[in-house]
Amino acid sequence: MTTVRPRGGSRATIYQVAEAAGVSIATVSRMISSPDKVSPGTRDKVQHAIDRLNYVPHGAARSLAARQQEAYGLVLPELAGPYYAELLTGFEQAAAERGAGVVLLLTHDKEDVERAVSRLAGRVDAIALMGGVHASVETVSAVARKIPVVRVAAEQTDEIETFSTENMESARELTRHLLHVHGLRRLVFVGATATVPDARGRYQGFVEAHREAGLRPAPRLAADLSEDGGRRVAEMVADGLLSADGVVCANDELALGLLAGLAAAGIEVPGTIAVTGWDDQMAARYVTPALTTVRQPVRELGRRVADRIHELLSGENGSTADHEIATELVVRRSCGCP
Repeated sequence: MTTVRPRGGSRATIYQVAEAAGVSIATVSRMISSPDKVSPGTRDKVQHAIDRLNYVPHGAARSLAARQQEAYGLVLPELAGPYYAELLTGFEQAAAERGAGVVLLLTHDKEDVERAVSRLAGRVDAIALMGGVHASVETVSAVARKIPVVRVAAEQTDEIETFSTENMESARELTRHLLHVHGLRRLVFVGATATVPDARGRYQGFVEAHREAGLRPAPRLAADLSEDGGRRVAEMVADGLLSADGVVCANDELALGLLAGLAAAGIEVPGTIAVTGWDDQMAARYVTPALTTVRQPVRELGRRVADRIHELLSGENGSTADHEIATELVVRRSCGCP
């Protein structure tokens, strides 16, 4: 795996960007600080020059040179739910230990995510980009030519290092448990596999366990990874639109919403239907019935990403062979275990 790093040699200046774009220095500065105040045509010309010259605005360049206060960028879709909060906590703690600050970019409801990511690259020394953030390969590659970039819980590529927790094997172990220990035969996997790389890995493990048992897996059911998404799945069960003896949820929030919805409908868990989650958030231990799930160390994931950024900025290559953190099946009452 190769890490894309800033090109060597002298850095481009704002004067060179202005000359390449055929505009004034003031226009370049305005485009960087307030792009909405620049006409679309001029904005595109300046952005093209910035990308072609791999220009880093002065504030970030000064930080890169002085190294008095590094700034790490973290790009997340949103902060809703405990997963992102845990990730941010681990990331910020590790950055603070290095004397670095964190600049957070949330992309949910932003009209131009790619421009927001490109602008962030001018304010920080490196960026960690979460899977599920809709930025094109071209935009990410352009940013990675200027500053170090790592991906989190995203599809792996040959160019940019990716950090994740293990998904497929633990999902296979969980599904085997439901099939062989509890004898369930009508399992359904629920989750947003189209937009969340982690969920795709979990569904793959679900499928593999069925194939090993000589069974045909049910088609995956798309649902928001939220408590509301779980409640909607519960409504489908209650209305007879979903027939299953077990539901494997892509995360705990979805599973907790499903448990609440099934309880409200008078459907017994695990007597009528088993429910499992993924994350092992605190509520999973105290809900009734306690939730069978897979524990993943999200805070540790955030720490490792920040530590790797520090290595890259310090010129340390380090080992890129294993950026996958182990997960662990946690069996509780919701699957039918005592």
